[in-house]
Amino acid sequence: MRYLILALPLALAACASTEPVADKGITVETVSRQQVINGAECVVSNGNGSWQVTTPGTVNPGGVNGDLRVVCNKAGYRTSEFLFRPTSYPVASSGSSLGIGLGGGGRNVGGGIGFSLPIGGRSGNNGNYPPRVTVEMTPL
Repeated sequence: MRYLILALPLALAACASTEPVADKGITVETVSRQQVINGAECVVSNGNGSWQVTTPGTVNPGGVNGDLRVVCNKAGYRTSEFLFRPTSYPVASSGSSLGIGLGGGGRNVGGGIGFSLPIGGRSGNNGNYPPRVTVEMTPL
C-alpha cells in the first residue's frame, strides 16, 4: 500500500498536458449588455497576419506573435476592439516537475516524493493568447 501511494504522483504527472492554447485556435464571440450577439464581422490580427471571422467563430492565429487585436463590426453597433498583450517573458515551466528526497534523524529515516503541476495550463498571462475572446459591442 505504501508503494502505491508513492507511485500516485508519477501517474498523475504523466497526465499533464503542455500543448499551447493558441495552437487549438481562439473562439471569438460578441456580446452587448450581457446578451450574446451573433453575426458580427471581426478581423483578428497579430504579427503572423490577419483573419476574418463571423461570430461566434474560431480562428487560428498561428501561434503567439505580438499583440492579438480583434476588431468587430455589426450594423446597429459601434465598431469595437479587443487588444491582448501577451507577456514578453518566457514560460518558466511548461510541464510538471518531480522531486525525490530522503531525510532522517533520531534513528528514523524517511523518504518522500513531491511534484507540481501547472494549474490552469498555459494561458494568457504567461505568454499565450486566451482560448476565448469576448468583444463588448455598444449599440448606436
